[in-house]
Amino acid sequence: GREEGSLMFDLFKFKGGVKPPTNKAQSTTLPIAAAPLPARLAVPLHQSIGGTPRPVVKAGDTVLKGQLIGQADGWISAAVHAPTSGTVRAVAMRVQPHPSGLDALSVVIEPDGQDRWIERQPVDYGKLAPEDVRELLQAAGVVGLGGAVFPTHGKLTAAKSVPMEELVINGAECEPFITCDDLLMRERADEVVRGIGIFRDLLQPQRVLIGVEDNKPEAIAALEAAVRARGESFSVVAVPTRYPAGGAKQLIRVLTGKEVPAARRSTDLGVQCFNVATAYTAWRAIAHGEPVVSRLVTLTGNVRQPRNYEALIGTPMGELLAVAQPNPDTDGIIMGGPMMGFLVPDRDAPVVKATNCLIAHSDRLFPPAPPEMPCIRCGECARACPHELQPFELYWFARARNFGKTQEYAIFDCIECGCCSYVCPSRIPLVQYFRFAKSEIWAREREKNAADGAKARFEFKQQRDEREKAEKAEKLAKAAA
Repeated sequence: GREEGSLMFDLFKFKGGVKPPTNKAQSTTLPIAAAPLPARLAVPLHQSIGGTPRPVVKAGDTVLKGQLIGQADGWISAAVHAPTSGTVRAVAMRVQPHPSGLDALSVVIEPDGQDRWIERQPVDYGKLAPEDVRELLQAAGVVGLGGAVFPTHGKLTAAKSVPMEELVINGAECEPFITCDDLLMRERADEVVRGIGIFRDLLQPQRVLIGVEDNKPEAIAALEAAVRARGESFSVVAVPTRYPAGGAKQLIRVLTGKEVPAARRSTDLGVQCFNVATAYTAWRAIAHGEPVVSRLVTLTGNVRQPRNYEALIGTPMGELLAVAQPNPDTDGIIMGGPMMGFLVPDRDAPVVKATNCLIAHSDRLFPPAPPEMPCIRCGECARACPHELQPFELYWFARARNFGKTQEYAIFDCIECGCCSYVCPSRIPLVQYFRFAKSEIWAREREKNAADGAKARFEFKQQRDEREKAEKAEKLAKAAA
């Protein structure tokens, strides 16, 4: 149990986890700065989970900052907007930030340097029906900025069956190197708290818990002051620094003691979780009429000037990273952190809503992985796994391409946090094997569904042919008679 009303919480623990060096101090010495306007912006239309937005502009169109360029496709989808004023040069396939290196349909804009906004329509959301607020958030392109980029409005309907007990706000930011949420909480705490107020009013939870890792005392103090100043009853809770404490299920476990089973959603247990940056953008969208056209990005790693920048969506990553003065031996860019991030295939890949951090890569900073050795079944990976899986078994079955067995061992419970790879004494890149197995299972499902569809169509055609033959015979018999 715990004492209500006091900020002294009895925190719960999640299993497993690791403590890698945080490498956060480098990028928190300076305030947030505005990134320079790039010469070209390439804005991918698909930047969130759900349907791919449809382009509503064409080459030659002039656009204003914040103008709609991609219309949401379906309920789980979010609109996309022009990050600055200028001319649309193309709506075409361009490289996207994805390990595959595949292209995506993008709107290429040449800025005019004026950065002129659309006419912004601030709204007093207290006067609106909840569904209107949700539609506004969808139209403003508000998605989960903690990395999952799930359209936010889709999470803001309270379930009828289960009362909403806790609204959990995630300011943990547990991955090494990343500090964009930390700086946001320090510098813009008031707007974060106002955004949390919007979520609270839509979901009507019994209480609001804001979880921040205890290695961010300035962020915690700033949020506490903002909560007091607004007279809110939100609890700001310092959680122990341990990766992956910022995973939604881990943070829910630490703050509420509730275990969310793999196949279920947290809402089944009366909990909903949002990132602090998502709350901030929701407030800007509603109270200032600003769609999501930029985000805070940590520039760090092998650079001379690590810092957090507010960067326009669509900015080429190489151009943005140049602002932090990478050292000459920089040989690549990691998007995200060292645990879950990936090397981007191309320096021209654009900043998207999911881009929270760019790390300049060098062998000096990230020495190449030594050769993989055989698994000795020591069980270190199982001890580190926050979801209590058995990675050594999953690895064995994934390697043997026995995908049925990987599903028996709950491979889809794996959140790809990388704790197992981090502790493995044989230096096996376990997560890579699990990603491979998942994609193979998905591919086989798709093939099976396609084959089932083809079979059904073939059988239907056969039935139709036979029916037509019978009808023809019947007609002939009638005619003869």
